[in-house]
Amino acid sequence: MEPVLHQLGQRLIRCAPRTLICRKYTHGNGNGADHPSTGSSHTTPVLLVSRLYQPANLREVGQESRQAGEMTCKSQRLMQQAGLIHPSNPGCYYYLPATVRAMEKLVRLIDQEMQGIGGQKLDMPSLCSAELWRSSERWDLMGKELFRLQDRHGVDYCLGPTHEEAVTTLVAHQASLSYRQLPILLYQITRKFRDEPKPRFGLLRGREFYMKDMYSFDVSEEAARHTYDSVCQAYGRLFSRLGLRCLRVQADAGNIGGTLSHEFQLPADIGEDRLLVCGGCSFAANEETLAPGETDCPRCPAGPLAESKGIEVGHTFYLGTKYSRVFNATFSNHQNRPVVSEMGCYGLGVTRILAAAVEVMSTEEAIRWPGLLAPYQVCVVPPKKGSKGSEEGAAQTEGLVHALQGGLPRLRGEVVLDDRTQMTIGRRLKDAVRLGYPYVVVVGQGAQEETPRFEVICQQTDETMFLSKDQLVDLLGRVETV
Repeated sequence: MEPVLHQLGQRLIRCAPRTLICRKYTHGNGNGADHPSTGSSHTTPVLLVSRLYQPANLREVGQESRQAGEMTCKSQRLMQQAGLIHPSNPGCYYYLPATVRAMEKLVRLIDQEMQGIGGQKLDMPSLCSAELWRSSERWDLMGKELFRLQDRHGVDYCLGPTHEEAVTTLVAHQASLSYRQLPILLYQITRKFRDEPKPRFGLLRGREFYMKDMYSFDVSEEAARHTYDSVCQAYGRLFSRLGLRCLRVQADAGNIGGTLSHEFQLPADIGEDRLLVCGGCSFAANEETLAPGETDCPRCPAGPLAESKGIEVGHTFYLGTKYSRVFNATFSNHQNRPVVSEMGCYGLGVTRILAAAVEVMSTEEAIRWPGLLAPYQVCVVPPKKGSKGSEEGAAQTEGLVHALQGGLPRLRGEVVLDDRTQMTIGRRLKDAVRLGYPYVVVVGQGAQEETPRFEVICQQTDETMFLSKDQLVDLLGRVETV
């Protein structure tokens, strides 16, 4: 008898763009793993674990990194074990499909917050003219941190680690800019390049990475500081939505420049920044901004500042006219006279946020994602092929997957079916727990009861529940996606 799970899925050619792995699903083909087959093209698409490109055991994790002199950490080890990243060159990685899904979700969240305060997205060249950097005097200041190259004509360039020069030049070319058009907030999310002398900790400190950088242009210092505060508040909302505890700390402006700077730090033992935090007020600072040996809070008499370590995931700068004056980025004021714009710049480490979240939320053996960033929200684990009740379990699996895919629009493309039914439930459950799906649904013995029950493991809370299909649909119907 043909198993009912044969009715799940459809051919890849019929799939929507987001549904990359959609096949006819045959439960138990006699050759080990279940496989896609042909049939009706009118069934519900389903994503199959056997078709996900997520190689889990390519080699001993960290061996190549240690040979290259890189330091490893929990997030690097877990992400490589899970087939989320794979090392290329020192400080450079392949981002595998599941990681790209998580990163795209993070980008959508960032877009929402940046556009919510008036940000406009653009894309600037990665290949930056050395002449611009010489004009700002950063060509020599940045030193070996720049990846430098020459074209066939002997003209010098660098691969952009940041884009203050480029964006200011762009705005300076708009000769008719009026004060009525300000503030302007321009941002991009793109690859950045820095020649780190000692790349380490996987995506936490690499040579090639994704970053969001925003640049603001205002009519006055007062207006620029207002913009600065609005961006910092947007950062706070972003990290709150991700469920990450992030500290805003007073920071050094470094080679970016400016007179006001803050870092956004995730507290973590492997963090490279030393932080001093007051327990009595909101004051927090990077140690490098305070006088040596300073232990008392400069804002309140609460007592000594507590030390901790942090991973920097964002940095904001009030730049004043440092760049706009050099590149003549002006606007016409209400008297129609040219005035130099007041600027700010604001960075978020996109891939660093992903790795830092894995670092601070995961156990030693299993990845835990911020709920909104999990590559897939739900993993359904059907019975082992040939086990007692496997046919009835297959029928229950079919009904459940159809209910989730068809009845919960937000979960379309977010449910995967572990079709590797040649393996025991326990083996597949171990994989699902290690990969960090927020919800794992096991179709076990309880599915054969008069009122079928499904084992539901909520990984963020470490809870296990036994729910009817209606209860499960109700629970997953409240899952937030982006």
